Amino acid sequence: MSETLPHLAFEAHEQSLANKVILVTGAGDGIGKEAALTYAKCGATVILVGKTVAKLEATYDEIVAQGSPQPSIVPMDHQGANAQHYQGLVDTIAGEYKKLDGVLFNASVLGTLCPFAEIKEKEYDQVMQVNVKSQFLMVQALLPLIKKNETASIVFTTSGVGRKGRAFWGTYSMSKFATEAMMQVLADEHKNKAIRFNCINPGATRTDMRSKAYPGEDPNTLKTPAQIMQTYVYLMSDVSRGVNGRSLDCQAK
Repeated sequence: MSETLPHLAFEAHEQSLANKVILVTGAGDGIGKEAALTYAKCGATVILVGKTVAKLEATYDEIVAQGSPQPSIVPMDHQGANAQHYQGLVDTIAGEYKKLDGVLFNASVLGTLCPFAEIKEKEYDQVMQVNVKSQFLMVQALLPLIKKNETASIVFTTSGVGRKGRAFWGTYSMSKFATEAMMQVLADEHKNKAIRFNCINPGATRTDMRSKAYPGEDPNTLKTPAQIMQTYVYLMSDVSRGVNGRSLDCQAK
């Protein structure tokens, strides 16, 4: 069930995520980059996952420059990664950190906005691969490690079009409906455990993806990624223990 975020009053501080190890996909740009920087500011050691090494290195440098715990970089293209690649990622994390406290699934591709009848099969497969199948494979690989941590938090990224279908948003919309379903299945399977699974909807935010979807929109009318981070920290912090199976909005409607 979706709800408007009731935690806008949550205030993150430098110890909100102290001693936690958090993996962020799509950490080289936009919301993923800002989440990585923010988690690090709050005391977490962040594992930066993304396909463009230069962008990950830029995020890494900013985290180090702000005096936060030294992060790790894991280059990975979700378009081509398979189960073996994700298992390798888990083995690396287990070997280096011995645990994983949180995962933010932020990496997504938009695809082409077009009438349903014009959706190309190849593009449909590409969007589903990155937005759905990569998450499915990564969660399967990560679960044994995550379950060792009773306070672990897994956060998926959803969208308003992942709750109510919208004309011309076919492939992206379907991928986000699938993301919500994945979260709900996992949350229900672990409803009697401390580990939790939730979705987060950033809403209209000043990102490259937003500008591609709404090229005529004035970006200055939108919140920046930094302005919605309290929700991201809240869901990773121990304050949200017990919150499971929710789809939270970052911005009040």
